Amino acid sequence: MRAFKTLLISVAALTASQGAMAQNIVGTGIAATVNDTPISTFDVQQRVRLLLVTSGGRMPEGAERQFQEQALRDLIEEELKRQETASFEVNVSDAEVNQELARIAAGGGGTIESLTRDLAQAGIAIEKLRDKIRVDNAWQTLVRGRFGSRVSITEGEVDTMLDDMRAETQAEQYLLSEICLPVESEEQKDRIYSIGMQMLGQMQQGVPFQALAQQFSVCPSAARGGDLGWMRAPQLAEPVAEVVEQLANGNVSTPIEVEDGEMIKLVAMRQKRAAAEKGDPSYELAYAAVPKSEYPREEAEERLGQLPVTNACNADGLSTDLGKGIGVELLPMIPIAQIRPDFQDQVLGLRRGDTSEMMESGQYYHRVYVCEMDEGLGLPRRRMVESQLEADQFNLLARRYLRDVERDADVDIRLFEEAPAQDS
Repeated sequence: MRAFKTLLISVAALTASQGAMAQNIVGTGIAATVNDTPISTFDVQQRVRLLLVTSGGRMPEGAERQFQEQALRDLIEEELKRQETASFEVNVSDAEVNQELARIAAGGGGTIESLTRDLAQAGIAIEKLRDKIRVDNAWQTLVRGRFGSRVSITEGEVDTMLDDMRAETQAEQYLLSEICLPVESEEQKDRIYSIGMQMLGQMQQGVPFQALAQQFSVCPSAARGGDLGWMRAPQLAEPVAEVVEQLANGNVSTPIEVEDGEMIKLVAMRQKRAAAEKGDPSYELAYAAVPKSEYPREEAEERLGQLPVTNACNADGLSTDLGKGIGVELLPMIPIAQIRPDFQDQVLGLRRGDTSEMMESGQYYHRVYVCEMDEGLGLPRRRMVESQLEADQFNLLARRYLRDVERDADVDIRLFEEAPAQDS
C-alpha cells in the first residue's frame, strides 16, 4: 500500500490538474469490463486523483493519458484480484481495513478522520481507498495461503547474496533510483524524451522522484519507488554507468537512451560511497560456562561440546539442557574490542557456525559458538537477507499468479476507443 502523505496534499494544485484530466474522461460511462463486471469512468477519475495525491498533486504537462492508463491498469488488476479472492471466499474485516487506514493516516501525521477530510477536499471518496485496501489485503492472504509453502530460501542462496554484497563493498558504490519509460517505436522516441524532461521539471517544482517512478516506470523497481539500492558501475548499462559516474549527490540525470533505444531512463543519484575499508569484526555469540566445582575438565568439555545444538542462537529457550549449574546465554552483536581480552584470540578468526576451543578462566570453563558475524563491512545480518529473499520470492509468485488470472479473464478496455464519426 502506497503511503498517502495527507499533510502534503496540495488540494489547489490537484484541482488545477483536474481540468486537463476531465478533457479525456467525461461522465460516468464504462471504461472497461472484467469478466462482464464494469469499471466506470468515474472509478478512473477517482483513481487518477489518488495517483495525483501520491505524486505531489501536480500532473506533468502532457501526461494525462499516462495517468489514465495507469489508473485503469490498477483498477483492472484490482478487479481481477477481487474476483479471484471472492472465488476462494477470502474476507477482510472492517477492523483490518481501519487498521491499515490508521497506519496510512499516521504516516502523514494525521488520523482516519483527517485523512477522510483531506481526500474529500481533493474530490476522492474514502470508500475508494477502503476498497483498495480490502482487495490488497485479501490478495496477500490468498497468495500466502496458496503459495506460501513454495517460498523456501536455502543457506546457499543467503551465502550467495552475502558474497555479492561483500564484493560490492570493494568498489565505489552508488545509491540510485530509476524511472523507466518504454519506447515502443522510433516515432515515439522524441515524445518519450520530452515526457522525461517534463518529469525533470516537475521534480524541480517539488514532485517526488519516488512518486513519479511508482506511477510511470515500467521497471520492477517501480514498486519500490524506483529504488535500485546500492549499485556498482559494472552492474549498470554502459550509457547509464557513464552518466552516473559524473552525477553529483541529489541530482537527477537527463533522459538516457538504453536497450538499443527501446527504453529511456531517468536516474537519481541519492548517495555515493567509496570502497569500504574493513573495520573491526563483530560477533553474536552463544556463550556457556561450566563451574569447575561441579564438573571435572573432561566432562565439562563434553558438555560444552553440545553448545551448538542448544538452540541458544534463537533466544527462545534451550532445546538441550547442558546440565546443573551450566549457564547459557545469547550475547548480542558486539565488536571484538568489547569481548573479554582473554577470549579475543579464541574468537578472532571464527566464522558463523564455528565453536571456540574450551577456555579456562577463574572458577569456570567457557566456550562460545558464533551465531552471526559482521566482518566489519557493514553487511546486513543473515536473517535480514533471508527475509528480503523470501519477500522477493513471494512477490514474484504473486505477480505470476495475477498474470495467470488475467490470461484466463475476459478484459475489454473501452476508455481509449476512438469515438464513432458523426454524420454530417
